[in-house]
Amino acid sequence: MKKIKIAIQGELGAYSHIAVNELYKDAEIKTCATFEETFKQAYEDADYKIIIPIENSLAGRVADIHYLLPKYKLQIHGEYFLNVEHNLLCKTSATFDDIKYVRSHAQAIGQCQKIINKNKFQPIVSADTAGSAKELAEGEDKSIAAIASALSAKIYKLKILEKNIEDEKGNVTRFLIMGKNIEQPDYDDKKKFLTSCIFRVKSEPSALYKCLGGFATNQVNLTKLESFSVKNTFEQANFYLDIEGHLEQPKVKKALEELGFHTETLDILGVYESSAFRQK
Repeated sequence: MKKIKIAIQGELGAYSHIAVNELYKDAEIKTCATFEETFKQAYEDADYKIIIPIENSLAGRVADIHYLLPKYKLQIHGEYFLNVEHNLLCKTSATFDDIKYVRSHAQAIGQCQKIINKNKFQPIVSADTAGSAKELAEGEDKSIAAIASALSAKIYKLKILEKNIEDEKGNVTRFLIMGKNIEQPDYDDKKKFLTSCIFRVKSEPSALYKCLGGFATNQVNLTKLESFSVKNTFEQANFYLDIEGHLEQPKVKKALEELGFHTETLDILGVYESSAFRQK
């Protein structure tokens, strides 16, 4: 059987890597330095899917993703929620007293402020969590620790000084599984679906109010609505929208038709099954 190909941002051991492992037993993983490189991989090679984080329950949305969605227009095939457990990693020969600096992604550092402040560690912002672990393993400095996953510790042969160091429990990241091809499931009234889109409002009074009216009149629930500025202007905004329902449902179809009437651009990013995590 042909292996599924997945591109992720970050080094092996990243939380995206963990999401891949939990979703696919035997995937071929390609690591990418940036989110743009990850999107570009699937855009240029339809054999690849990407698994990318879009939002976190503590830190909010992940930077850059919303600008890449309209640029590459990849299709959303599904969503996955991952419980994020941060760990303090160090060289195998290091002790807690040796640590003076802690390196990780900005979001991970922000989510572990209690242990950083309590021990007066100096934070060093890096491109990603697993990359921080890899740099630590390749260096000789015992005064530096990394905030990363337990998988990173295993891959790069590091010691876990302390487990689950995040400030708040319930630290969950939502990932999107995306690809170039459309993979829209058939409607089934026994299942729950989400439809995602990006739209740009017209530059006129009450524009957003008019856009959203169709969802109210057709009784379609919005689960996410987020704005981000159009490049090089503060006068218009794009909106990312998740709604409950499937395109084949008449009420969803009518609501989106009305949305299209009041927008400058409207791109459907995908229809996919809602994660069971949402029902917890």
